[in-house]
Amino acid sequence: MSLQRVVPAFRSADLARSRAFYLEGLGFRVDWEWREAPELPGFLQISCEGLALYLTQRAGDCAPGGLAYLYVDEVGRWAERARERGLAIESGPLDQPWGNRELALVDPDGNRLVIATPLPRG
Repeated sequence: MSLQRVVPAFRSADLARSRAFYLEGLGFRVDWEWREAPELPGFLQISCEGLALYLTQRAGDCAPGGLAYLYVDEVGRWAERARERGLAIESGPLDQPWGNRELALVDPDGNRLVIATPLPRG
C-alpha cells in the first residue's frame, strides 16, 4: 500500500457499531487500535483497497457529521457489497456532472462517505 497523504478522521460514539458498519458492511479491516487505558476512548485506523480512515471516540479530535470522498477503481462493486450486506444507500451510484460516478452512504454516527469513480473523459 502506498502512503496515503491525508487520512480523514470520523467521530464514533460507539466503536463496536462503527466496526460493524465499516468492517462487516464495507469490507474494511482494522490496521491498529490505540487506547491510553481500557476504559478510555479508542482511536483506530481502518483500511480497504489502499484507503485508510481513522475512527475516534475522543471528543477533541473531531465532531460527528464529517464527509470524506473515497476514490475507487469500481464504485459499482462497492454499491453491490453495500446492498448485499444490508447497508442503507443514501444515493447512487449516479453519474455526476462534475465527472464522477458516486455512491453516498451515511455511517451510524452521521458521517457521510461518498465513494467515487472518475468517469472517462472525452
